[in-house]
Amino acid sequence: MSRKKALLVENNANDQANMSKILVESRHHVTTAGDGMSALQEIIRDHYDLVIIELNLPHMNGLDLLRRIKELNKSLPVIITSANAGVREAVEAMKLGASDFLVKPLTLKMIEIITSRISNDLTETDKGRSNGRFTIITKNREMNRLLQKAREIAGSRASVFIQGESGTGKELFARYIHRYSDRRDKSFVAINCAALPETLLESELFGHEKGSFTGALVRKKGKFEIANHGTLLLDEISEMDYHLQSKLLRVLQEREIDRVGGIVPIPVDFRIIATTNKDIEKQLKDGKFREDLYYRLNVIPFHLPPLRERRDDIPLLANYFIEKYNRVDKRAVKGLTQEAMTSLIQMSWKGNVREFENIIERAILMSEGELVDKDDLFMTEKNTRTENACYPFMPVVSLKEMEKNIIFRTLDHTNDNRTHAAKILGISVRTLRNKLDEYRKKMETQ
Repeated sequence: MSRKKALLVENNANDQANMSKILVESRHHVTTAGDGMSALQEIIRDHYDLVIIELNLPHMNGLDLLRRIKELNKSLPVIITSANAGVREAVEAMKLGASDFLVKPLTLKMIEIITSRISNDLTETDKGRSNGRFTIITKNREMNRLLQKAREIAGSRASVFIQGESGTGKELFARYIHRYSDRRDKSFVAINCAALPETLLESELFGHEKGSFTGALVRKKGKFEIANHGTLLLDEISEMDYHLQSKLLRVLQEREIDRVGGIVPIPVDFRIIATTNKDIEKQLKDGKFREDLYYRLNVIPFHLPPLRERRDDIPLLANYFIEKYNRVDKRAVKGLTQEAMTSLIQMSWKGNVREFENIIERAILMSEGELVDKDDLFMTEKNTRTENACYPFMPVVSLKEMEKNIIFRTLDHTNDNRTHAAKILGISVRTLRNKLDEYRKKMETQ
């Protein structure tokens, strides 16, 4: 199992030495700081799995430091320690978000119990260096079992194969493994195998020499070289051309690559994580994916559950995305009505967490009150209502006109940011651009 990184903030030399020894024995890499400002600089500069703070620090006491840390990273576990603090300080520390308050002297057993409890907390919120961008939020038993397994295997070099439907968070899960590995300080490089044709994908993966083909004006490093000593994510690998699969297999076996047009093999050290949303067994049976490559990749398999199998996470995810898009979109939504929450829990969620996030963001933009209601979640219901109850099934406008209204309303809310608007609407920027061109041409002809 890989060692986790702990930051020990302690100004007493003897206590610092003793506690550092205990943390090392409990399988932690230890960095020390003697005051609050040094600790904050460390947290900004690097990733830590745990922070232990002496309450009575010079210049900035432990509670003030705890408050500042939680402003930077709310999910980072922090333990406050003291030799003579009372109940009042302990209560205040817990209110500010401390994971625990321990009385000195600390023992190995105390640290092991606390870190084990933190590690197995029902709600896994790991923001790390990503500032929340790559967060996994769950209290689901199966997801937490998978996250525990991910932490256990993170330190190995073995290939990982992640299967799951689109939107279940396969790339997030891959980054989670990287963040807990010994390679965490090296590159995490991702490439979508479905996004590029075979010739371009080969050059992107292995690089090319100057002049190796038309347009190769300079030597270019491939993703394998860029990910040297780090982690390479091959996203949607089942879309990779069969011919290129054989070249990838050789790289996995030999741990060296040949640039396109190159002569001398280049040794590389990497950890491969592959993902797919396809039925890989069917791909193998149909001869679309090499069995020998599959067995090379599938050393450590994971299968992420769809959102409909982890409905207990829906209230947690809803609160998380409401907080997130309140900040992004400068809104002040406080939550959802009971009817809205019930609707979310009952939905099938074919697009999984990605679809869920888009609906929450759109609802926040469309909501006119403090609480998101069902009509905010499903705009078509709200927009097709008519004040004339005698004709409940007759739309006020055509579907085309309704679509146009929704698009322009979303653009208005995003201050004409097309990329943001397209994401909320669940369409590509290209589709949005085509729709706007269509509306413009129609207006010109009228």
